[in-house]
Amino acid sequence: MKKVLKITGFTILTILILLIVIPFVFQGKIQGMVKQFINENVNANVEFSDVSLSFLRRFPEAHVSINDFVITNFEPFKGDTLVAAKTIAFTVSIPELFKTAGEDPIVINSISIDEALVTLKTNTEGQTNYDIAKASETETTSSETESSSFAFSIDNYSIENSAFNYIDESSKMMMQISELNHTGSGTFSGATSELDTETDANVSFTMDGTNYLNHNAIKLDALIDLDLTNSKYTFKENKGYINKLPIEFNGFVQLLDEGQNIDLTFKNPESDFKNFLALIPETYSGSLDGVQTSGDFTINGIVKGVNSDKTIPTFDINIASNNASFKYPDLPKSVKNIVINTTIKNTTGFLDDTFVDIKTLNFKIDDDVFKSSASIKNITKNMLVKANLDGVLNLANISKAYPVKLENELTGILKAKLNTAFDMNAIETNAFERIKSSGTASLSNFVYASEDMANPINISEADLTFNSQSVTLNHFKAKTGESDINASGTINNLLGFVLSDTELKGNFDLNSNLFKMSDFMTESETATTDNKTTTDGESLKIPAFLDCTINANAKTVIYDNLKLTDVKGKLLIKDQQATLSNVTSSIFDGALSISGDVSTKTETPTFSFNLDANNFDISKSFQGLELLQNLAPIAKLLQGKLNTNINLAGSLDKEFAPNLSTVSGNALAELLTTNIDENKDGLISKLESSISFIDFSKLDLKDLKTKLEFANGQVSVKPFDLKYKDIAITVSGSHGFDKTLNYNAVFNVPAKYLGSEVTQLISKIDSDEAKNITIPVTANIGGSYTSPTVKTDLTNGVTNLTKQLVEIEKQKLLNKGKDQVTDLIGGIISGNKTKTDSTKTEQTNAVKDVLGGILGNKTTQTDSTKTTSNTTTTNAVKNVLGGLLKKKTKDTIK
Repeated sequence: MKKVLKITGFTILTILILLIVIPFVFQGKIQGMVKQFINENVNANVEFSDVSLSFLRRFPEAHVSINDFVITNFEPFKGDTLVAAKTIAFTVSIPELFKTAGEDPIVINSISIDEALVTLKTNTEGQTNYDIAKASETETTSSETESSSFAFSIDNYSIENSAFNYIDESSKMMMQISELNHTGSGTFSGATSELDTETDANVSFTMDGTNYLNHNAIKLDALIDLDLTNSKYTFKENKGYINKLPIEFNGFVQLLDEGQNIDLTFKNPESDFKNFLALIPETYSGSLDGVQTSGDFTINGIVKGVNSDKTIPTFDINIASNNASFKYPDLPKSVKNIVINTTIKNTTGFLDDTFVDIKTLNFKIDDDVFKSSASIKNITKNMLVKANLDGVLNLANISKAYPVKLENELTGILKAKLNTAFDMNAIETNAFERIKSSGTASLSNFVYASEDMANPINISEADLTFNSQSVTLNHFKAKTGESDINASGTINNLLGFVLSDTELKGNFDLNSNLFKMSDFMTESETATTDNKTTTDGESLKIPAFLDCTINANAKTVIYDNLKLTDVKGKLLIKDQQATLSNVTSSIFDGALSISGDVSTKTETPTFSFNLDANNFDISKSFQGLELLQNLAPIAKLLQGKLNTNINLAGSLDKEFAPNLSTVSGNALAELLTTNIDENKDGLISKLESSISFIDFSKLDLKDLKTKLEFANGQVSVKPFDLKYKDIAITVSGSHGFDKTLNYNAVFNVPAKYLGSEVTQLISKIDSDEAKNITIPVTANIGGSYTSPTVKTDLTNGVTNLTKQLVEIEKQKLLNKGKDQVTDLIGGIISGNKTKTDSTKTEQTNAVKDVLGGILGNKTTQTDSTKTTSNTTTTNAVKNVLGGLLKKKTKDTIK
């Protein structure tokens, strides 16, 4: 017995070892077979990571799997992925692997595909990306085909967690099947077979920009007869679901050389109106548990004919309900008197002749009755539309009767009585003569609230009149926060904007008694910036679809801490650009005029503006406007009136505020009847402590004019002149938007202000020119506006005064000496010319002595004399000016 057990155990162990080892021997053969099959049959680029073989996984069958399988196209779809699958696996009986070349093909028993994505395309020229099978080099006759018929037997197959896309660019059609799970089982070895399938997936279908299905859940359990000889597939026992609406199919699909012959009928087996709600995706309809319904709902149809490149099957689909109602258990309102009568039909087999006829679509909520009808023809080309709306709808009742998920509650009464008829080409090209519209619509007591808004907007009245060419906004009254809006105007192509990708054009007159910008901003926005309207990482964009002109008139506009009155002007919005034209306002006891634009065409928004200010109160305007504070921070100390013109341009940040480092432009400023505020700040105090002979509170600033240029965060001030009594002052320099200062102020001080020492020094020089001497004293202003530094430079003043005094004295002495020399020379000429050389030398020395005396020393010492004289005068000037500026001479000169 032990011996038998040992033999048995050894045998089992040997078999296990063989089952593990043999696949490694055959794996290369299997991989070669796969590559050979692909090369012989596929005209595309095929890749896979590996092929594995196992005898244990599906014993007694062999299990073969191909991993990371990808097919990419050649031209004209080069690089497109046709098929991508994580795993493709199949099973065969182990003896099939031992067949040699020339024997019958290997019989595959089952196939499974996991996580596959198949994308089929047809381009505008009718070429397909899935036609990748290589043509046979030789054609076989029918008799040869029969003698070598292939008995291909598959017990079952499965497709799991996969997706399928079909894109037809010529017809602008796209179908997407996602979350596809499909299984099938049966025997395929005979001429006729039977296939039992189960399928569930989500389906989306779009044609010509219209979304007919959007992730609708589809389920189908079908038993299908397969007539492989005639390529005919007949539905026997089947039941499908669209969302939760049950549908039964009957009929067949047969493959033909030119397409498919289809003969199908379908209907919903139950007539309860709850089936209509089941047709709506659960995301929108909610749970149907406990929903009370009355009335019926039926959907049935016939699809019959050949589907080919030129034709489609004819079809007749009918949807009907009569006097139905529904009420959700958790909602207070019900929808009653529901009448639906709709037909979708094609009687010719040509796609262009398909039409939708909504004869009736009526319902009632409380006492509000809403009626509508519509027809749509020529769907695939220039679609023709007729529609009629007549009814009243209390918007608040929508969420009370139907579980629609609204971000914000709606209130208000909508009334509409409209008739319209148009073709889509007329809408897109604004061919108003082909647009027939008439009727009215109104909205009252409409309240809309959102977390993106600081306050709810309450529209008390909105009244519109429709005609063929435009929609007239007769009245529009609204309020949000403390702001009120009254508007009227016209909209030229409302239907074009709603139904196609066209601009919304209009002209409006906007009036307001009070318009507060803070009423249109959320709390988080105002906490960070005055005009932030975007989330982090996003930049505000002016809508590209807007093309409108707004004439605005507001009695009061409040922006941050600014209060503007009598605001009037025009705003043009077009091509992602907002242009202000002739905008005027009263502010800071003066008048403001603005023109310019803001553009969001580029990734970084830009702006360009021209501002004219007339008779502004300087103190108020410079304290209230950050821009003026940056251009001239010291001006906030001034009292009086200002005229200015500012041209500026730059970029805006993501919060729609000017990026100061990019702002450039220029400004012209004129001060009227202006003086300095008695409450002096640090800069004025610094100047007064350094320059004692100026009382800055008495500076004459009247009619002061200056020009500023700014770029790269710096403001350059062109030289301008001030006056203090008879002291002329010239100021120039620059400062940064960061309040850093770099200015020079040159004070041309008359000599009479320089004290008794200079006055006595000048009085010794008997000359009118000496009495008019002025001394330039330079004040270098640096540091920052909040912590300024002032340094006085006397170098130029000392040099200037010294040169003037020396020059005046020299000219005076030269003029006096000139007379003496003339007399001397005349005497020499009239004397005895026969004198000796020694006599001549004496006479010459006499002249030198005279000239030397004139220049303050002997002629042989002229240079040293001149230096000594200048040094003496210079030192005297230094002492005087140093004392005048309350500093020691040594420190001052340094």
